[in-house]
Amino acid sequence: MVRAIVGANWGDEGKGKVTDVLAETSDVVVRFQGGANAGHTIINEYGKFALHLLPSGVFHQNVVNVIGPGVALNIDALLAELEALTGRGVPAPQIRISDRCQVMMPYHIDFDRFEEERLGKQSFGSTKSGIAPFYSDKFAKTGIQVCQLYDEALLRQRLAIALVKKNCLLEHLYHKPPVDIDALVAKLQAQAEKIRPMVCDTSRLLHEADKAGKVILLEGQLGTLRDPDHGIYPYTTSSSPLAGYGIVGAGIPPRSLTDIVCVTKAYSSAVGAGPFVCRLDGPEGDELRRRGGDAGEFGATTGRARDVGWFDAVATRYGMEIQGATQAVLTNLDVLGYLPEIPVCVAYETADGERITDFPATPVLMGCKPVYEKLPGWLCDIRGIRNYAELPENCRHYVDFIEAQIGTRISLVSNGPKREEILER
Repeated sequence: MVRAIVGANWGDEGKGKVTDVLAETSDVVVRFQGGANAGHTIINEYGKFALHLLPSGVFHQNVVNVIGPGVALNIDALLAELEALTGRGVPAPQIRISDRCQVMMPYHIDFDRFEEERLGKQSFGSTKSGIAPFYSDKFAKTGIQVCQLYDEALLRQRLAIALVKKNCLLEHLYHKPPVDIDALVAKLQAQAEKIRPMVCDTSRLLHEADKAGKVILLEGQLGTLRDPDHGIYPYTTSSSPLAGYGIVGAGIPPRSLTDIVCVTKAYSSAVGAGPFVCRLDGPEGDELRRRGGDAGEFGATTGRARDVGWFDAVATRYGMEIQGATQAVLTNLDVLGYLPEIPVCVAYETADGERITDFPATPVLMGCKPVYEKLPGWLCDIRGIRNYAELPENCRHYVDFIEAQIGTRISLVSNGPKREEILER
């Protein structure tokens, strides 16, 4: 069985915890896109961890953790993350890296930073992790695959082609020194040796696992609204966080994907630029941000304060539809226990005064205002409850209302940040 875990919204939905929970009954967990530009926070018996490149199955020794060919592989970041994990007592996980995976170059990160600085107020809210330059090179066919690191002549040839344009831009647009190809080759070869034992044909590995009836979990980064085709373009990421891309970025036949678990929060949050209709400013937003998650709503990778707001049913229903969700998970429900009543955005009002319930393209979205319906709160702490039926009536009514709004069955509800704080519904 192959299932995907993906985000319905802007990312930061709590996918890491859900993946960690479902990994217990999985044989393989696969990262299929993105890079070190976003993180998944997991709290378990070893402590609190923010994973960036490592798949969220690394805390389970029986799980094979795969970094698929769709991932932007920052080798230094991966090795540092792995070392930090084992340094805190986590047994060394099984890691496999696709030989077709492409490598994040130091100049990708530099170009990302330089371009955001050049754009100033017109920037796209990049994490400056090199993602846009990386994927630009990948699709311009000037990227470097992991398998090419082990052939020095080929590596030099590929880099020489890429660096003609790179060095021209560095010198004449950004006024920076050129890339030294000899130093870069030496660095890449040293990195290549460190990961050599983990490199393999992961497509073959996954094909055999699927054929043998193993349970494979595809783990997405970010969410629907950051997709470059279906999201709030241009305030998107540069790879597709959709379940439909999971089969491509992992290397699995489309017919094998049978379950799409789409995660959303009980309220809205987002890191990064772009329209966010339900954004709460002032004391109300500060309070929700402070209470959110285990240590407030701050990005796992950047540390930036997330924008927060009430649950956006318009955006989430769209996110579920585009993902093709077969079931939904509602996280952070416990955060809302301080509120006497809880607004839910059930529609948008456009700049022209029209009321809409379908999620629009970015130019219209930027002029939209939320239309709220208020539900009674439950005014108590629900952490510690282990049976869904024991939740307060108003709390269960809130979940029922959200389910009806998004049109997808909510199968799991998270009532705290720890692994065991999740309820079957």
